[in-house]
Amino acid sequence: MLNIAATCLVITALLAYLNHRFIKMPTSIGVMVTALVFSLGLVLLDSVGVAHALRVYETSLLQSIDFSEVLMQGMLSLLLFAGALHIDLSELKAFRWQVATLAVLGTLLSTLAVGFGVYWTLPWIGLQLPLIYCLLFGALISPTDPIAVMGILKSAGAPKELELMIAGESLFNDGVGVVIFTLLLGMLASGSAPTLGQAGNLLLHEVGGGLLLGFALGAVSFALLRSVDSYEVEVLLTLAAVIGGYALAHQLHVSGPLAMVVAGLIIGNHGRALAMSETTRRYVDMFWELIDEILNAVLFVLIGMEVLLITLNTHIMLAAALAGSVTLLARLLTVGLPVRWASGLFRLPQGAWQVLTWGGLRGGISVALALSLPLGPARDTVVGLTYCVVAFSILVQGLSIGWVTRRAIASQQRMPKW
Repeated sequence: MLNIAATCLVITALLAYLNHRFIKMPTSIGVMVTALVFSLGLVLLDSVGVAHALRVYETSLLQSIDFSEVLMQGMLSLLLFAGALHIDLSELKAFRWQVATLAVLGTLLSTLAVGFGVYWTLPWIGLQLPLIYCLLFGALISPTDPIAVMGILKSAGAPKELELMIAGESLFNDGVGVVIFTLLLGMLASGSAPTLGQAGNLLLHEVGGGLLLGFALGAVSFALLRSVDSYEVEVLLTLAAVIGGYALAHQLHVSGPLAMVVAGLIIGNHGRALAMSETTRRYVDMFWELIDEILNAVLFVLIGMEVLLITLNTHIMLAAALAGSVTLLARLLTVGLPVRWASGLFRLPQGAWQVLTWGGLRGGISVALALSLPLGPARDTVVGLTYCVVAFSILVQGLSIGWVTRRAIASQQRMPKW
């Protein structure tokens, strides 16, 4: 395990250096691009009889890493807590209903829209995928990842409320998406659909339990932080709350992602303001910012390298183009158009619907959930579709979201205010 972690960190550090020194893309996107190009280059060289040993080594390295386990039981808790830690709760409260609507109702509707859309369109190219797998694909591809675009939005001059909406929605829709995916996976395992009462109980237990656990973790951590004034101890307490809290959520079968988001919001707001000195705040912020940056860099490198283990062919690529189009259309229907038509309720700038639609990037959680499916041909198809859609969203949408944002802002400035 130590050798694997060391290898991943060394590769990530070298790719981050190359990106910062020569490519100069946003870090997450840049390291993924370089890892993807490197991996595809190995495939090409191996096909002509060169660098076979290097490809075998990279493949064996990836096979020794359970990507789904590493992300879902390792990285995700830290990433969600770090993301929530820097959300201003007083600002988020002003958009709480908007964020809740997009994160809960939007994710549910997106799951259905993508699932049935893929189920109806894939036969056009002669590919049949059972409905339950189409819905599972809809559930795992609906959660969004803001990491790759938040820096770009800031540099493009995006309004603060738009950044807040994107970050808030993505933090909560990860938890909602995982709950929906778990419910559908249970249906696949049992071979029958749960009753409305069973589904309601599961959602209440997972979502409600996760929110309550997160509140309890935040409250206990706040009390402990307030009773000491030592930045070393307080940083350690926040780390323990995340690692221990996520493990407890797993044992209680409640939503760990939602628990981490709630705990992060409490500690990041009440804890920072009322229980930490200025010195402690500085160290806590620096620690979690570094954790966030490092883990995201490692995660995106793994996503780029994972292409070696994905079954890709012309048929899958064509199906992925259809699935990607359906996913974008579902994002437009469940997020973009509601924000556009109900602009008074969402209280966002005129062009926000374009940014929210195009900025709905998919990330590691989608790949991890796809890899957790039971082995079989349908699973291979879903994994291939997921990887292609995630890669497109990060590389194409991520690199062009700055232009979309600037264009939306410029068009808003030319229009009279409502």
